[in-house]
Amino acid sequence: MRLPVRLIASATLLTLAALAASPASAQDVSAGERSWNKCRACHQIGEGAKNLVGPQLNGLFGRHTGEVEGYSYSTANKGAGITWDEAVFAEYIKDPKAKIPGTKMIFAGIKNEKEIADLTAFLKQFGKDGKKL
Repeated sequence: MRLPVRLIASATLLTLAALAASPASAQDVSAGERSWNKCRACHQIGEGAKNLVGPQLNGLFGRHTGEVEGYSYSTANKGAGITWDEAVFAEYIKDPKAKIPGTKMIFAGIKNEKEIADLTAFLKQFGKDGKKL
């Protein structure tokens, strides 16, 4: 049985669209942990994490800016009105001062999309209590 050219073309386009919508590669938690080394001078994560130069990052995703107890945030960060999710974090970590002008965070940023995705996967492992989910 011979399929009509239009049907084949439609199926091919749908397949290509599905592939384009999928991530190019899976997030790599181990690579994210290596990337975390760029953050650990100022932040802690995990059980017993404390605020340092920056706030502890347990349970980051779903949290609002400026809400870690005991951390002295900039006025800009407290007033940013942001809820952290993957997209917001990706935008922020590329250039923190561009996303929240006036933030105290002095960091050049991470520009590589794959590295950001890996770091995100690493951070998402930790619940609000610092335990791995």
